[in-house]
Amino acid sequence: MIDSARLELRHLRYFTVVADELHFGRAAARLSLSQPSLSLQVKQLEDILGARLFDRHSRRVALTDAGRVFMESALRMLRDVDAAVLATQQANEGHTGTLRLGFGPMLMLSSLGRAVQTYRARHPSVQVDLRELPTSEQIAAVLRGDLDVGFVRDAEPDARLHVEPFAREPLLIALHRGHPLAAAKRLPVSALAREPWVLFPRAIAPLLHEQVMRLCREAGFTPDVRQESREVYTTVGLVGAGVGVTIVPATVQRMSWKGVVYRPIPRASVQISIVRAIGPVRPVVEAFLSATHKAAAKTMKAGV
Repeated sequence: MIDSARLELRHLRYFTVVADELHFGRAAARLSLSQPSLSLQVKQLEDILGARLFDRHSRRVALTDAGRVFMESALRMLRDVDAAVLATQQANEGHTGTLRLGFGPMLMLSSLGRAVQTYRARHPSVQVDLRELPTSEQIAAVLRGDLDVGFVRDAEPDARLHVEPFAREPLLIALHRGHPLAAAKRLPVSALAREPWVLFPRAIAPLLHEQVMRLCREAGFTPDVRQESREVYTTVGLVGAGVGVTIVPATVQRMSWKGVVYRPIPRASVQISIVRAIGPVRPVVEAFLSATHKAAAKTMKAGV
């Protein structure tokens, strides 16, 4: 019975080089071994297999039938080992695996979209699972372990979360193109005091909701919310239908909704944050975070 536990990778590598050269001297030189040492290693392999692998003659070396059969298996095993080593290294460096990424509504229209595009081009073997979710659902998914990383508009402090800034996004007033206030190039928030509002529920994005309410309070009023909408697309659609006015993140204007105009709010912006669970970070996540930070820095430098 063959004791396969005695078989080592060095036996396979030494054997395949001798089989390729069919000359112990040349094979020993390639392997940086002495010829007697190489001969001993091949003899050990033959003892382990219980088969003669080479016919040795004074002027030539030839594979036996058993040697030719073993050559095919040895090459296959070495290829499998090399592939396993490469796959392990790639996984350790973040080049393979699955990345589960959450992002808030419209954020793919920001520098995040460019970061994801660049990352996927550089890491084609990583499966990127993209999920558009509101802030509250992203944070819950991150804490459950269903998401690796979330991109949210602000995040409330939580000892279970690591939160870091990604970018800042201006806030804009949105109103129907035919609204009497739409003609004004500069529009203070106070001008919306008597208007009906369309607004998302606080549970969707608590800090962003509070920021909108604070802007209204600072302007001297509480918004008259006539319609709540959970989806930003619906919110903008309702504004375009003349249901009310609202305040939205700047990426929303990239929807190019024909019935809606936008006006800036000086010094009003929302923080886009990266959230992930406290604890060890997988290499694939580390590689992605590095790419996003570079994209954010490039965007800031370009003033985009």
